[in-house]
Amino acid sequence: MIREVFMPALSSTMTEGKIVSWAKSEGDKVEKGETVVVVESDKADMDVESFYEGYLAIIMTEAGEMAQVNDAIAYLAETKEEIAEAKQKAAAGSNGAAPAATPAPATPAPATPAPTASAPAAVQPSAAPSGRVIVSPRARKLAKTLKVDINTVNGSGPHGRIVAADIEQAAGKAPTPTPAEQNVAAQNAAAVAVVPGASKASAPAVAPATPPAAPGELVAFNTLQQAVVRNMDASLTVPVFRVGYTITTNELDKLYKQIKPKGVTMTALLAKAVAVTLTKHPVVNASFAPSGIQYSNSINIAVAVAMPDGGLITPVLRGADQMDIYSLSRTWKDLVKRSRSKQLSPEEYNSGTFTLSNLGMFGVDSFDAILPPGQGSILAIGGSRPQVVATPDGMMGIRNQMRVNMTSDHRIIYGADGAAFLKDLCDLIENNPQSLTL
Repeated sequence: MIREVFMPALSSTMTEGKIVSWAKSEGDKVEKGETVVVVESDKADMDVESFYEGYLAIIMTEAGEMAQVNDAIAYLAETKEEIAEAKQKAAAGSNGAAPAATPAPATPAPATPAPTASAPAAVQPSAAPSGRVIVSPRARKLAKTLKVDINTVNGSGPHGRIVAADIEQAAGKAPTPTPAEQNVAAQNAAAVAVVPGASKASAPAVAPATPPAAPGELVAFNTLQQAVVRNMDASLTVPVFRVGYTITTNELDKLYKQIKPKGVTMTALLAKAVAVTLTKHPVVNASFAPSGIQYSNSINIAVAVAMPDGGLITPVLRGADQMDIYSLSRTWKDLVKRSRSKQLSPEEYNSGTFTLSNLGMFGVDSFDAILPPGQGSILAIGGSRPQVVATPDGMMGIRNQMRVNMTSDHRIIYGADGAAFLKDLCDLIENNPQSLTL
């Protein structure tokens, strides 16, 4: 039997995808559940696995090329003898004839990023809701070779799926990337994400991943930039208002100096402060629905991170109000690390309920951010810098201050809501930042 391999829809908004690399070559044997191809969706690279066993007869879409969702990108033959027939059908299909084919044999692993040695996925429980251990075929074979009991291994894939890197780590070996993973790692080796912080001093160096365009050159959008364009176009239909606030950060700066050696980042402190404040203002964490206000059942703080090859991504700190500051910082570092190599699963970048955008590390003192689709508010954070201010005792003094501006959906959030939220955020940062460590 000959089957088509279709371009899968890796997210609800995906209409086309780019082939990052083929894990198999034409004529190679393919096992059921084995990774066949790595596909770039809007903001992540995802493994696509085969539902069937057979041979990769012919590749229709080469690495680096684009294909529409549900387009045939390859043919899979059940036996070697059928490879020639599959090539004939592929040729007929490309000439306009409709080849006889069955539904797609290849589907994406459930939100499974391809792990690399430099960007391991976050550890999650290794059992499915039914209690069954989920193991990739390659990992299962490797476990037998290295004599590792899979029941003692924590899976690093979504839903606790155990991958080969987990087995190698359990055996004390450095993870060995697959050919597809090597391709992904090579493409992203020079990538450096911008990690937001509250002051100019915390700015990391950003190295360009691609050479600058030549004068007069037209450079096509990559898939991430295309996703940004779609989101920005969608934002034009939302009526918004903006409200700003100046916050003194001296106490927050002191706290940061105390706990920075323990691995705490300023991004985590700001995210935690916003999350705690949102618990008092649920409407600011809500979103618009055609029939009313959709209140969120958790506080998920998305933080905008610039990508070196263009565009941006918003890793999400889910349940930020419930996490301690140290766990929050570790989670943030892991998210940024994996966003560099585009290894975030969709729920790790599209589940935000409130977004932070920080340009303070570039010396920007104030700016307005564009509201992301599906959210009620976004907070733009400027840099903290010394200012001459009047003190409560009528004297003059020097205080570190930063400017924050919030953009909100005026269909569900009103000026008083935004002002009350920013006032409480200011009170927390200025008067009680130590509570963020509790």
